[in-house]
Amino acid sequence: MKLKRFISLILVIFCLVTLFSSCAPSSNKNDLWSDATYKEDKEFGSGEKTLYVKVVAEDKNVTFKIKTNAKTVGEALLEHNLVSGEKGAYGLYVKTVNGIFADYNKTKSYWAFTKNGENLTTGVDGEEFKNNDRYELVYTKQ
Repeated sequence: MKLKRFISLILVIFCLVTLFSSCAPSSNKNDLWSDATYKEDKEFGSGEKTLYVKVVAEDKNVTFKIKTNAKTVGEALLEHNLVSGEKGAYGLYVKTVNGIFADYNKTKSYWAFTKNGENLTTGVDGEEFKNNDRYELVYTKQ
């Protein structure tokens, strides 16, 4: 009789643990930052000019301080593997920034390239920068 109660108690505990563990928050694959390479501000390089690039996705952001001798924002970002994408008719189509993927054809999302909050008419590889310029790459979803 005691053995049956013990086994019943173990089964009840097992069922409760299973029930509550299924209610626990799981890692949300929809969280863009789960794939991010850097989750905190970071400094790169040792060149003569400094470039700041803020990466914004959802309600989080990181800023990269890049010391470089590159002429364009794209060169500086590629130099440190901070972006990747495909070459197209208008230059580099940035699909991944800091490990976070955006592709309009697949997810209706893209990386907006801005300077001081204003959209730019050039892509990252066509934008020449001056010392201490600040740019943003903003994950945008439609």
